[in-house]
Amino acid sequence: MGQIEDLRVFVDIVDSAGIARAAEIQGIAKSAVSRRLKMLEDRYGTQLIDREPGVWKVTDAGRELYQRSVRIVQEIDEVESDFVGHSAAVEGPLSVSVPREFGMTFLNSSLIEFKKRYPQIQLTLTFMDRHVDLARENIDLAIRITEKPNSALNSTRIGTVKHNLFASGEYLSNQPPLKGLCDLHHHQLLNFGSTKRAFWDFVSPKGKRNRFEFKPHLNSNNGLFLLNAVRAGMGIARLPDFIVMAAEQSGEIVRVLPDMYIAHWGIFLVHAEDRRMNRRMRLFADEMKKACVFEEYG
Repeated sequence: MGQIEDLRVFVDIVDSAGIARAAEIQGIAKSAVSRRLKMLEDRYGTQLIDREPGVWKVTDAGRELYQRSVRIVQEIDEVESDFVGHSAAVEGPLSVSVPREFGMTFLNSSLIEFKKRYPQIQLTLTFMDRHVDLARENIDLAIRITEKPNSALNSTRIGTVKHNLFASGEYLSNQPPLKGLCDLHHHQLLNFGSTKRAFWDFVSPKGKRNRFEFKPHLNSNNGLFLLNAVRAGMGIARLPDFIVMAAEQSGEIVRVLPDMYIAHWGIFLVHAEDRRMNRRMRLFADEMKKACVFEEYG
């Protein structure tokens, strides 16, 4: 057994939380698995798994080796997958992190269709707004909506998100008129976030940058909730197009100060710098590029 196979055995031991199950996966005797684990510990001069009577715990060194071993083993498997039987069905694991609301609203059907199209890909989707550590958490790809992607990651822009200010017609009919940014001070402003003082950046038709600071009437970290608050006549919110499309088209909400430009954000597909794009990742990237190109509206 070579070093790569030793690492593969170690990954199986950690994944299955035991030597017996790892031996079944490998098709070898339990004593052989125990021996390989002991040889790894001797090679690296540290205990990888605390396995005293009644105890089974992966040590800090063991977790570090596991995380790095998973990537190495996956790389080897992906080379085999990419270059042996190119016409065969695409299969294997694919882990993706997706912004919660964007994934659950705009991308929902595209993600389901991708899984239907490639049923043998073991797709794991995590919906969260936190920027995960892709390398440490063994995540292949992440979709991120931001003005500027992390320069430490490989990123590809696959779409654009536009923001505007929105309110309900009922709310505006009962409030002071809005002609410019300064008039916003007389209105109830709903903010995405959780802060006592918030700000929105704008660019005027003449290109002048303006930062409007305010005390939020309501804070929330959920864009769909803010949309419903706007519908209910609670105030004005800055919202992305993928959340407001249907509500604006139906006339439930209207744009406020449409001449004040808000900088567009990019939709980026990112992966760790040391992560090679395999076939599964490339197929997913192609599908998301198609999904994130949508027509202007309104």
